[in-house]
Amino acid sequence: MIRFAFAPLCISALAGVAAFGQQTVSVVQTQSDDYTRYELLAPGSAKFRIYYEVTATTAGATEFFNPIRKGSVASDEHVYDRFSGAALPFDVVNGDLARRGGVRNADSTSQYIRVRLARPVPKDGEARILIDKTYFDPKSYYEENGLLVFARPLGIKRNAIVLPEGYEIVSCNVPSQFIEEHGRLSVSFWNPLPAEAPLVIKARHLPNAMMRPNEVTQSAQPRGFPVARDAAVASSAGERRVVPDERAHQNREIVYFLQQPETHAFDLYHDYTESRVGVDKYLNVVRTGSSVSHPSARILDTGEELKWEVLAGDAIRRAGLDVADVTPTTQVVVFHFAAVKPNGSVRLRMFETYTDSARYRLVGDTLLWDRSFGRPANAVVLPAGWYLTNSTIPGTISETADGRVRLDFINPRPDDIDVFLTARRRTSTHP
Repeated sequence: MIRFAFAPLCISALAGVAAFGQQTVSVVQTQSDDYTRYELLAPGSAKFRIYYEVTATTAGATEFFNPIRKGSVASDEHVYDRFSGAALPFDVVNGDLARRGGVRNADSTSQYIRVRLARPVPKDGEARILIDKTYFDPKSYYEENGLLVFARPLGIKRNAIVLPEGYEIVSCNVPSQFIEEHGRLSVSFWNPLPAEAPLVIKARHLPNAMMRPNEVTQSAQPRGFPVARDAAVASSAGERRVVPDERAHQNREIVYFLQQPETHAFDLYHDYTESRVGVDKYLNVVRTGSSVSHPSARILDTGEELKWEVLAGDAIRRAGLDVADVTPTTQVVVFHFAAVKPNGSVRLRMFETYTDSARYRLVGDTLLWDRSFGRPANAVVLPAGWYLTNSTIPGTISETADGRVRLDFINPRPDDIDVFLTARRRTSTHP
């Protein structure tokens, strides 16, 4: 999972609904999976509704601090636990308390939202929360020369901005998806760079036209976010219409840990959030040419270990699983969990070991890795003692605590990327 130290983007003050005792944490607060959705309200109001989703990742933490963004006035605030959907208590504290709570370099002149988590963050787990509020910010959202303008530097990497009903896009300076969403146009993007995105969107009112909503259902909708949509949906008139899924809101992640290439084996874990009410299992269809072993899984929200089974061929059909094109060699790993409840969701982390001699092998003295990635966030960790020589897809590179090379690939597009890597052994001991 992609994790980083406390993000620099601030959000506005929330009115306190509970008083908490001071918490002293000896470790730095960490977080991941930040996503912000801005729904622009009536033109001229300078108001926009924000849904901010964030994951606390500091093991054992019972509180989470989020900085208040200066220059905005907030109202209609609510905080929710994404696992259960229940409301969470929160208040506003100063920077000194936030620093003692684990926020490194907290500004003593600023204020911070302090959220009481529904449960302590499990070891190697998470606590997912959603903050819902409305901002008044005339410097970020205003009208100019007959156009609607939303101009705001965004430090969060995954964002969506939804225009008021009946508006068209005139310009957008950040490469984005544009999605027609229930009569309104959404601008969505993933910023893979380490700097803020200096976003500027301009829109114009359509005087004699109305955005036509896509034909999608809102049943099983998670609180605050649109339900996932198919890539092609039939309208009531029967024609096929393109309805793209919002890539920025996807938080499917995978990390591959390569064993020595002579084995053709690699360990991996992948994270997935299930929010469809009633769903009680995850099906991982093993890619053709690979074989799977040593599966395990847990719920990141609670640390609970999950039951699993590996089914193949006719056993898949007998179990009534929704798997297409089953052959005698098809393998499916089935992870079982309690059914998702209304307004809730579950975050899964699944571990497996794969063997794939076609896509991971040694040719002479060169390691070859050749695999397509469909998730937005993907990482590959080279075997111990190897260094990178080629990567066809742009990525970032870092070194793990045990001296291994890690490459991270962020794909903001909805298609697959074909990642081809080569590496060689170091001839001397790594310093």
